[in-house]
Parts: sequence; C-alpha cells; structure tokens
Amino acid sequence: MSVEAVRIFTDSDGESHFGPLSIDFSARDFAPPAPPVEVSEVVPSRHGFLRAPPGWFGDWHPTPARQFMCLLSGILEVGVSDGEVRRMSPGTIVLLEDLEGRGHSTRVVSAEAAVLVFAQLP
Repeated sequence: MSVEAVRIFTDSDGESHFGPLSIDFSARDFAPPAPPVEVSEVVPSRHGFLRAPPGWFGDWHPTPARQFMCLLSGILEVGVSDGEVRRMSPGTIVLLEDLEGRGHSTRVVSAEAAVLVFAQLP
C-alpha cells in the first residue's frame, strides 16, 4: 500500500517544480497489543506546527530545511518557479526539497487559518 504525496524540488538550473512522491507502507506491530497497522519508514526528524492566518502570503522563498509538511486545516495556494500553481487542502502531504534557487510562494486562500505539522529531516 502507498499514499501519494507532492514533492517540491529544485533542478540543476535553480528552478523549482512539483513532482509525485509515493509513501510506502507495510504491516507492522506498531503499538502492541493492538493489531498490526500499516506503517511507513520511520526517519529521525525535528517537528513542530505552523499556523498562518487567512490572507497570509509568503513571496518566493526556498524551504529552510528538507522537510515534510502536512496541511491540517485551511487551503494553500503554492506556486513553483516553472509557473505551476496548485491548491492544497487538508490532508495534503508535501516533501519540500527546494533548498536553493527561487523556491516557492505560498498563500493562504481560505477564510480560516492554515495549520500544518512539519517534520524537518536530517
């Protein structure tokens, strides 16, 4: 089983793009005595939460660290430097790897704040 996610990355010319990402799962005894559940690879991370109010706009910026983000509430409009723009709704998982170049832009387009959980990777 796998879940589809979004990847934002920078190419060799410094341009950012969206790409696909599959997160694979396998059945494991995660919390015995509960029955096995499907779990992804576990990686070390530093994690926290982020909140941006309605109308917040982050103009072009690279990600501060290689990190996963998962949108918990609100709607984001994210643009990459190749011109593509995507709307992201709660449940969207993104791997941000655009550490160099122009990066991406982010706007909260919902009437409610955007709340995200992030996990910065080593």
